[in-house]
Amino acid sequence: MTSLRRALVSGALAFAAASFAVHAHAQGYPNKPITLVVPAAAGGPTDTVARLMAESMGKTLGQSVIVDNTGGAGGTIGMARVARAAPDGYTIAVWHIAQATAPALYPDLKYDVVNDFDSIGRITDVPMTLVSKNALPSKNVTEFFAWLRAEKAKATYGHAGIGSASHLCALMLLKDVGFQVEGVGYRGTGPAMNDLLAGQFDFMCDQTTNTTGHIKDGKIRGYAVTTKSKVSSVPDLPTLDSTVLPGFEVSAWHAMWAPKGLPKEATDKLVAALQAALKDPKVIERFAGLGTVPVDQSLAQPAPLKSYLEAEVKRWGEVIKAAGVKGN
Repeated sequence: MTSLRRALVSGALAFAAASFAVHAHAQGYPNKPITLVVPAAAGGPTDTVARLMAESMGKTLGQSVIVDNTGGAGGTIGMARVARAAPDGYTIAVWHIAQATAPALYPDLKYDVVNDFDSIGRITDVPMTLVSKNALPSKNVTEFFAWLRAEKAKATYGHAGIGSASHLCALMLLKDVGFQVEGVGYRGTGPAMNDLLAGQFDFMCDQTTNTTGHIKDGKIRGYAVTTKSKVSSVPDLPTLDSTVLPGFEVSAWHAMWAPKGLPKEATDKLVAALQAALKDPKVIERFAGLGTVPVDQSLAQPAPLKSYLEAEVKRWGEVIKAAGVKGN
């Protein structure tokens, strides 16, 4: 190939590349698949929430939203990956209450949970339930707390691991009653629930997604829910707030984030797609099956999520510090 011919070919290729780049830019965001990082293993409640969001948002955005499970270290590995990603809208994350507890549990955290991310919006609040093994003598929430105060030196509770929603709920509950009891940690909710069913520990505070079926089947005893309102999936259970612990409220909330510095176009389109997903009849139906509902549209926005996260970091930091808990 002559020098002139090589120059012409090279110039044509350069022009084609430039034309493609201009065309891609003109298409606007998004013009390629989006990666949705879930900082937990596949199959759990957060993974289910994320996959529902991915499917529905993908339709609105006109691009595939691919779920990538990056678990480990209480979710900090996955969120660190998101914090380091390019702020172009092609890497986002769905995570939960653990985003707020990470600073207290992991003092050497390599990212700032508030300032190294752009908030997209909240997704859902999953209620928690206070449950026990059937062998306990208490038949209602008032009797349970009377038993707990009498047996505090002998009582045991289970949870799905340090910093899990079930662990945090129990810490808050015990903080409010004024003493700690022995906790038994597991590698996930499944093993913890199996041991509660077998009577290996006394009580647990866990998501309705994991407890409702067992309560209805009579395999465990349900006492109360942790939200300010009663929960439709367990309508016979009162709230802790209205019975023995006024002001008590805990939920395993989920939300969406992106790396800090997201372009306005990407932010606007992600927020719009998130809000559309929360109105999607399929999403609403699946959430109902999990014992939860989408948050109000006013909360599925950046500013309310950032404010909420800041308040949750403070709240849980105090609880975790008082309990002397550290992450693994």
